[in-house]
Amino acid sequence: MDLERGAEVTFKWVTAGAPLADARQLIAEFGDKSTVDLGFQDFEAELANLPAPYSAPGGGLLVVRVGDEPAGCCAFKAAPPCDYPNAAELKRLYVRKIFRGFGLGQQLVEHCMTAAAAAGYDCLLLDTLDERETVRGLYSQLGFEVIPPYYFSPLPGAHHLRAGLTGGARSF
Repeated sequence: MDLERGAEVTFKWVTAGAPLADARQLIAEFGDKSTVDLGFQDFEAELANLPAPYSAPGGGLLVVRVGDEPAGCCAFKAAPPCDYPNAAELKRLYVRKIFRGFGLGQQLVEHCMTAAAAAGYDCLLLDTLDERETVRGLYSQLGFEVIPPYYFSPLPGAHHLRAGLTGGARSF
């Protein structure tokens, strides 16, 4: 694997061009590999309209590349109306299987947390599923705590989490 041989790892915020094509490809893979139907989240419309709804200044879509290969992505946007004022929502964390175990997922989330704080959000919300035990452990390490559902999810085994983004721009 290139990462083991010291390939360059680059993180790019998506606006257009190659990073947008990478993001679209990675998010499509995320959807294809999902064990649940993401139709209730208007997944196909989201994919067609990228980089919206993750566009700055209220959001961000981040892609990581290892050498010449897109390896993963993560995004944030304004959260839907809920009990948590001034909240952002973390979405679409995905790292290709061959690139897992090298800390790329953690770095993607940390970059999104820092950017969400810099964008002025007070907290970051997310949802995940029972089957994603490894990523739930990562979220816990990064300060996310279980909360009551912040929106209706028809999916059994959904977990809703929240992390504070206090003190302005956050760094890890």
